[in-house]
Amino acid sequence: MEIRKLVLFDIDGTLLWSDGAGRTAIRRALIDEMGTTGPIDEYSFAGKTDRQIVRDLMLAVQHPEAESEAHLDRICNRYTELLERELGTPNRDLKVYVGVRELLDQLGSRTDSVVGLLTGNLETGAELKLSAVGIDIAQFKVAAYGSDATDRGDLPLIAARRAERVMGRIPRGEEVVILGDTPADVECGRGIGARAIAVATGPYDVEALRDAGAYAVFEDFSDPARVIQAIFA
Repeated sequence: MEIRKLVLFDIDGTLLWSDGAGRTAIRRALIDEMGTTGPIDEYSFAGKTDRQIVRDLMLAVQHPEAESEAHLDRICNRYTELLERELGTPNRDLKVYVGVRELLDQLGSRTDSVVGLLTGNLETGAELKLSAVGIDIAQFKVAAYGSDATDRGDLPLIAARRAERVMGRIPRGEEVVILGDTPADVECGRGIGARAIAVATGPYDVEALRDAGAYAVFEDFSDPARVIQAIFA
């Protein structure tokens, strides 16, 4: 059967909740490497790549090394070290959102789609978060990470190009479906004409996600059949 769809999932707020582990780890990494966190308490991480978060926070306080790639790499490396520790903290309230495992299983059993990731997480961070909640990263055959680009808008094309080795072609337009929980997830695929499906398990409600232009919006993934219908409609 021809592969019809490349289905790309965001992680935080879409597949899982990590109970602030990422924010805590970035805060500590910034202090360790830059001596300041910038305005982290007022800054929204939603829809941002990890590298963008770090850059924005340092630019906000005009840190002299705010745009240094070497410093950015050091912060990201320190962050992933700390993230592993934070995810393993006792009583950390990690969870997979309702319906996610079932949705991934059902999509994974199909021969007309390829399931992948499109996330602002660094690759190592994505692996750590998924592993912490028992989701096998191997089921995602294609991925574009926050370590691949600082701007989330660059990730859909990266993922589509990587999908060529699995699909035999670069998927185009609505052959690419992006599932996420923020307006940034909805908007990032517009440059390649991707279909966006949103879920209100993150910080944005159904109305906000619909206003952002999502093809379909769900309160959650509790009815995987409806989500799959929207993917393939």
